[in-house]
Amino acid sequence: MDLFDDGPEEATDNAPEFTVSELSGAVKRTIEGEFSFVRVRGEVGRVSRPRSGHVYLDLKDDKSVISGIMWKGVASRQQTQPEEGMEVIATGKMTTFPGQSKYQIILEEIRPAGAGALMAMLEKRKAQLQAEGLFEPGRKKKLPYLPEIIGVVTSPSGAVIRDILHRLRDRFPRKVLVWPVAVQGAKCAPEVVRAIEGFNRMTPGGAMPRPDLLIVARGGGSVEDLWGFNEEAVARAAAASDIPLISAVGHETDTTLIDFVSDMRAPTPTAAAELAVPVRMELLAGLRDFDARMTRAVEQRLELRGQRLRDVARALPRAETLLEGPRQRLDIQGDKLPRALRQLVDRQRLRLSESAGSLRPVVLTRAISVEKSRLIDRAARLAPALSRLVETRREALAQRGSRLSARPITREIAAQGDRLNELSRRLHETQRSRVSDARARLDALDRLRETLGYKETLRRGYAVVHGDGHVVTSKAAAEAASGLEIEFADGKMRLGGTATPRKAPKKPKPEQGSLF
Repeated sequence: MDLFDDGPEEATDNAPEFTVSELSGAVKRTIEGEFSFVRVRGEVGRVSRPRSGHVYLDLKDDKSVISGIMWKGVASRQQTQPEEGMEVIATGKMTTFPGQSKYQIILEEIRPAGAGALMAMLEKRKAQLQAEGLFEPGRKKKLPYLPEIIGVVTSPSGAVIRDILHRLRDRFPRKVLVWPVAVQGAKCAPEVVRAIEGFNRMTPGGAMPRPDLLIVARGGGSVEDLWGFNEEAVARAAAASDIPLISAVGHETDTTLIDFVSDMRAPTPTAAAELAVPVRMELLAGLRDFDARMTRAVEQRLELRGQRLRDVARALPRAETLLEGPRQRLDIQGDKLPRALRQLVDRQRLRLSESAGSLRPVVLTRAISVEKSRLIDRAARLAPALSRLVETRREALAQRGSRLSARPITREIAAQGDRLNELSRRLHETQRSRVSDARARLDALDRLRETLGYKETLRRGYAVVHGDGHVVTSKAAAEAASGLEIEFADGKMRLGGTATPRKAPKKPKPEQGSLF
């Protein structure tokens, strides 16, 4: 019987019953059979990318919403990743998810619905990056005038790399490192990102030296062909590059996101090579021109200085004229020198005679006698002064010694000892009192236990009946027992078979701290 053949009006009491799983499976088979391959045009709504790598999204129009799933492997192959608000054409198959009673589409391919959708997404990304300040001119780095090593990120087999190498060889040969990448398709964006980051991770002066300048280049193409350079990851990698970067993607009329964040945009890959290095022949011509101009300037300067020197020399007097006056003065002073020397010797001899008269032995003897008397007088006064000083220091030492007596310390030790004895006595009395109180409480509790025990009850005329090791509390239990044992206050009596001795209950252990 087909599940969907009969309408509600034909249902009868003998209609077959289905479990929930059977009914969900039938619906799943029907939907997958009717819609095994579909293409849907709509706007991407909510997009979720969990850590598993799968992509969950909604496709919607103005009236309806369909949930979509793109598995991890399929999502990694997509050239354009879905974003919220993008109009797309999705291809896949319809199915259901029984766990939530919902239908959904398993996506195999998703692409923008025409160039208009791509441009709208491009404008959205451009506005986002511009709001973050990645397009600001102040953050762009200055290109080196003559880089030693140039890193090129492009396809190794295209005409672009040949044009760049040819132009560099014509202008100024430099060392070039080529990082091969795919320049279109799904692999383009991640490979370009890895290339830019890989060049930046190189060590300057290492075995593989780090480039001084990067060129990211590609030939012209359609918007779809150049779309890898519009990916947000590529733009952010170019903006984060520590090495100055030139973008040369497409022709002059083509514009991608990497052009806005790069440090310099070149209209073509050939123009990028021209921006990277100057023309060697022009530099050599400039150097030759500078050398000629410098030589002419030096020659003119030397000629001018020589002429000035000759003019100044003509204005100077002759050497003989300059030396006539000093030579005459030297002759006059030479004639006066012997007479002046004799006069100086006479004056010095006179001063020596005058000084020798005051240095007679009698004068020296008198001076020595005076100094000896002064020394004897001071020596006589030195001994009493030293004695007084020693006595004064001895008295000061005795006063300080009296203040350092051990009697105050002994009194303090005795006082502390009396206090310790008093505290020990009080502690002993307190401990003895608490032990006595605890013993009295323990005796009272033991008497209370004896009073409340069943032995006291037996002394008042009661008895306990045991049967098969248990206390018998009913007639039926007594009849069922193989033997009875009656316990009185003064002993036990057996009736019938041998009763199993009853185990005495264990006394409960007192809780910690119940003594006090």
